[in-house]
Amino acid sequence: MAISSSTYADINEGDSAARKIAVFLYRFRRFILEIVISFLILSFLFYWIAPDILYFFQLHLDQKLAFFGVMEPIVSLMKIACVMALGVLMPWILFRISQVLAMNFGLTRKFCIGLVLTALVLFYAGAAFCFFVTLPFGINFLLGYQSEHIKPVISVGKFVNFVGLFMLGFGLIFELPLVMTVACKLRICSYSLFKKGRRYAILVIAILAAVLTPTPDVVNMALMGLPLYILYELGILIARLESKK
Repeated sequence: MAISSSTYADINEGDSAARKIAVFLYRFRRFILEIVISFLILSFLFYWIAPDILYFFQLHLDQKLAFFGVMEPIVSLMKIACVMALGVLMPWILFRISQVLAMNFGLTRKFCIGLVLTALVLFYAGAAFCFFVTLPFGINFLLGYQSEHIKPVISVGKFVNFVGLFMLGFGLIFELPLVMTVACKLRICSYSLFKKGRRYAILVIAILAAVLTPTPDVVNMALMGLPLYILYELGILIARLESKK
């Protein structure tokens, strides 16, 4: 059934799920337009300092870069500019999403704001942990295979992709306690389920650490697996507190 513009009023508790989703999408359209315009403007501005950002990454990881295509440097700088713009916009994006969720799905404003702040802290903590701890160890290990006859020549494009993907991966993985908390809040999972599944969680964490770390050695796997297990235990603790409410 089509919904006219006059129908978009405040949502009542008895409204159907389909109508809630329709109102959510209606209110979301202007927000998407704002995000796209802001993203394009910030990406353009960050493009002019992208070379300095790339140089900072090179200094931190002690790497000399080369390029093997005419467009490779420009594309790499554009990727950096887009990522930086998204990073700056992320708090605002999550805050606006929380406002829409609070209006349409009955979540309290306090819970949504706490959700946004926690998500930001965990994501940036994961990305920072990867940048300052995991990547230096991993890159040094991988470059340890060079010899007198084999010298590394690292492409700027692959370097940007490698660093960006691993920082993104670690940022998302660090959201684990938040995901567990929301699952308990929405009654999708329970504290007892997470507690009973600890042994399986350890197995999954070990597999993720082996797949996502840049090197297969035990040290780098532990650098990812140990924090992830601590985050899982933190999620269990928060889920237990949530179950008592």
